[in-house]
This record gives sequence, C-alpha cells and structure tokens, in this order.
Amino acid sequence: MKLRKLYEAAVKVGIEYDPRGKAVVRKELKRVKKKYDGLKGNDKKVFDTERLTSPYSDSRILHGADDVDVKSVIMGIDMEIGEVLLTERLREKGRKIDLIWAHHPEGGAQANLSGVMAMQADILHAHGVPINVAEGIMGPRIKQVERGVMPINHQRGVDAARLLDIPMICTHTPADNCVATYLQRLFDAKKAETVGDVLGVLRDIPEYAEAEKLGAGLKVFVGSEERRTGKVLVDMTGGTGGSHKAFEKLANTSDIGTVVGMHISEKNREQAEKNHINVVIAGHIASDTLGMNLLLDGVEKAARRKFDLIECSGFRRYRH
Repeated sequence: MKLRKLYEAAVKVGIEYDPRGKAVVRKELKRVKKKYDGLKGNDKKVFDTERLTSPYSDSRILHGADDVDVKSVIMGIDMEIGEVLLTERLREKGRKIDLIWAHHPEGGAQANLSGVMAMQADILHAHGVPINVAEGIMGPRIKQVERGVMPINHQRGVDAARLLDIPMICTHTPADNCVATYLQRLFDAKKAETVGDVLGVLRDIPEYAEAEKLGAGLKVFVGSEERRTGKVLVDMTGGTGGSHKAFEKLANTSDIGTVVGMHISEKNREQAEKNHINVVIAGHIASDTLGMNLLLDGVEKAARRKFDLIECSGFRRYRH
C-alpha cells in the first residue's frame, strides 16, 4: 500500500468512527474550504492544505514520499527519537521496516494538537449541553492547550526520521475516535447497571486485560463499584482532556452518571466528585492501543492485506 493511500485510509476510518457523525465532519470540511478560498497572499501560502481533506490536525504524514510502498511497519504509542533510533538499529540487523507509525502526534501534528479540541463541544452538545455553553467552556481550555504546546521542540523525532530517511506518520484523533465510538456502542448495548459492571465490560477486551496483568489496569477514580451508572459517556477523543466545567454542565443538563476515560486531571476529578459523576479510568496506553488496533483493522481491510508488524512503545496487536 502506498504511503499516501495508507494515510488517507486511516483518516477515512477515523471519520467513520467520529462520534460527531459524518454530517458534522462534512460541514467542518466545507467551512475550512470556504476559509481557504477567501485567503490571499502569504496567508494562503502557509495554509496547511491537508486540512481540506482531513479534519484531524494532529494526524499527518511526517516524513516520506507519497508513493513509498509500505509492507512492513513498526508501530507504537510514542515514537520519538529513541524509537526512531531503535528502528534504524533493527534495520541494520536486517529487519525490513518501511514505516514508523506513531499514535501520539509529533512534528506539526503535535504543534496543532489544539486544533482538534473543538470537537469536544459537539460531543457535549450531543449529550444535552447547549452548543453555546459547550463552546464557551471549551474556548479557554483550547487556548490553554495551545499555549502549552507552543514551547515544545516539536520536530525532534521527525528530524531524526528525516535524517535517517525513514518514512513516518502519526494518527492521533482517528485512533481515539475508534476507541471512543467502539466503547460507546458497547456500553449502549450492554447497559451496565453498576460501576462494577462497567469494569466487567472493559475486562473482556484484551487490551485492558493485558494492561491489568502489567499493573496498569482499570481504576474507579470517583464513586464505587456498587454505585449505579446512569448513562455511560465514553470520553476518549478530542485531542486531550477537556474543561473541568463540563462535569457541572453534564450533571445539570444530561442523564450522564458515569464517565469512562483514558485519564483525568486532578482538577477534573474533583469536579466530577463534586457533581456526583462516577469516573472509571480505563487506562491511557491500553485505550490508545485499542484505538490503534481498530484503526489498523480498518486500514488493513482497505489494503486487502496484513502488514508485517513490529510492536513497540506500549503497543500490542489484537484484531477485532
């Protein structure tokens, strides 16, 4: 599969799993196109034209020609300088590796992480929070994340891949969409009655079962296993953690009683507790691994073949 086709297939899978729905994604792409058409001069010259076809600014081809043929992949959650050098060492020892495939964003994709966070407002709106309120509480949080990533040396890992001439991509929100929608559909179907039932549903998924064996398993951060769930909201996409104010709005405007997430800040945990919303943390790396596995399932289906895969940096392959 050519590198460009692989990347486009990953974006397509991400759109298929996008919790906002395809109609919302199409409207977003139309808004970006309209904005681009209205630009002139340097503003148009520096515009990231990938945004015209991909709604996920934290996922990009980071290095490599579009027509590179990809048969063998090294995949991991964090693929930074160490993992790039590991890839080169494996190649020196005779392993054929065509592509470094990361989950977490690197390079320009990391610099533009905040660009995907607006989707969290649409997700809150879908669960009963008025859109003006949802956008109002997300605005300051998006700016906070934007300021936080600005000082980072984004290109370090990408520069290492460039100097060693190893193609590299990252797929962040597409994979997070996969895990969020997969789990939301599962909980909607299972209708767990207690927080303990929520844990049981997650333990049946191999990524979470494996994480528990490694001591990185499920945790009830707010509530107890005996507490009833109410409606379960899976909160695992949209760049990074959202506004702490979301818990108050969900408590007042929706029937959400339990949030299942990858991770949660202490400030957000305190707000969940204050508003009596149960919080189950499924685990960061296990959730990212599930998302990448679902994404890879879709890309391999599009490619009509399985890649020769090397697992590293917390990632383990399970097919679903």
